[in-house]
Amino acid sequence: MILYHLFALTFAWLLDKLIGDPPNWPHPVRWMGALIHKLEQALNKGRFRKLKGSLVLLIVVLAAGGITLFITRLFYEIHPIAGILAEGILIFTAIAQKSLKEAALEVYEPLAKGDMEAARVKLSYIVGRDTDRLDEPGIVRAAVETVAENTSDGITAPLLWAMIGGAPLALIYRAINTCDSMVGHMNERYMDFGWASAKADDIVNWIPSRMTSVCIMLTQKPEYAPYGEAWAILLRDAPKHPSPNSGWGEAAVAALLGVQLGGINFYKDVISNRATMGKPMVMLEKEHIIKSISIMNKAVFLFLLLLWTGGMFLDLAFTRI
Repeated sequence: MILYHLFALTFAWLLDKLIGDPPNWPHPVRWMGALIHKLEQALNKGRFRKLKGSLVLLIVVLAAGGITLFITRLFYEIHPIAGILAEGILIFTAIAQKSLKEAALEVYEPLAKGDMEAARVKLSYIVGRDTDRLDEPGIVRAAVETVAENTSDGITAPLLWAMIGGAPLALIYRAINTCDSMVGHMNERYMDFGWASAKADDIVNWIPSRMTSVCIMLTQKPEYAPYGEAWAILLRDAPKHPSPNSGWGEAAVAALLGVQLGGINFYKDVISNRATMGKPMVMLEKEHIIKSISIMNKAVFLFLLLLWTGGMFLDLAFTRI
């Protein structure tokens, strides 16, 4: 079955490379978001908010996993090829490599033309921080951080879970990730209600984020530091991030490019001073957005090769038992 999953996730990756996420197509993540919103509006009040938030997570996970499992089994009963194709289409909805690339390029293109205002507006679509006063290095930093962090969340993590459990596990991962993005915030409204979603997201991203950082480091030679120093930067800075997982991608990209990520951000005019990632050997420039996209593409391809290597080994081992 792992071999089927490998064919399905590869088909999904190719689909994403070709067509990405057409805006008018139906999408399971949008349905998950609508369900989470309705449940949050109904339950995020009164007592027992941790319990209610845990119940919401369970409902969304069971709905995503159950529906996906039903669809994939139905198609596999028709024919294995039909099952692989159906599973691939479902996994395709859980990954976003082309969308991430296009979002970063939409920030880069106005920067390349010197249109700072348009770059700030495009950036505001993909980050939560205030963008209206950012200079070019600040815009570039936000775009590079987005690409670095979401290489795992948006691409490699769902692919890893797809290899292990096919489309159902990939969509369960996406359900957890969507719950976290909507309610897993450390503020008064969501502190208790989003606790389960945030913890679950930390757990399912722990291994993928670290695997992805290794793939990033193996994609190319660091531009301004010896390999040993670049690895030291990764291991030193990744744990500094407030998220147990997000820092691994950011620190790896910063180490390769010789730039510094992290630092001061503003959210609705409230300052947030995060730990810095990397050593500032060069100033951030717009071309670093293009370089971060290149690193993402190469890291994802290497990750895919690792999944095939590990998956074939596991499949061979299980057939001999």
